[in-house]
Amino acid sequence: MKALIQRVSQARVDIGGDTVGAINQGLLVLLGVERDDTEAIANKLIDKLLAYRVFSDANGKMNLSVRDVQGGILLVSQFTLAADTRKGLRPGFSGAAAPDEAERLYDYVRQQVQERHEITACGMFGADMQVSLTNDGPVTFMLEMRDT
Repeated sequence: MKALIQRVSQARVDIGGDTVGAINQGLLVLLGVERDDTEAIANKLIDKLLAYRVFSDANGKMNLSVRDVQGGILLVSQFTLAADTRKGLRPGFSGAAAPDEAERLYDYVRQQVQERHEITACGMFGADMQVSLTNDGPVTFMLEMRDT
């Protein structure tokens, strides 16, 4: 499972001209579900996401988590994160989870994050979404979890 996280001062997701999710300061989380992902892997990713220190403390050091700054999380499904780009000029998606399983795990992550973090907004799985953001920093990290 992969999560591309971006520290943002604001972010939103629009579908068909309507805003379906928006946050102010926080993390935009683009979530890619891969073929062998499980709920156990998702739980490890969620734990890391909520505790990952990417916000500055009073000394300007990245020592604070999204929880510490009471920031929002905007969770967006991102199928293309599962792409294999190592060969050729076209991405391969054989490592991506099947659509039904990807949606099930995305929904699982969404529910768990909503239960554990008060300020959570979401995109819509499989929808044609327009994502707008102001990356703060810019600060962007790829979190990857695998079964170990």
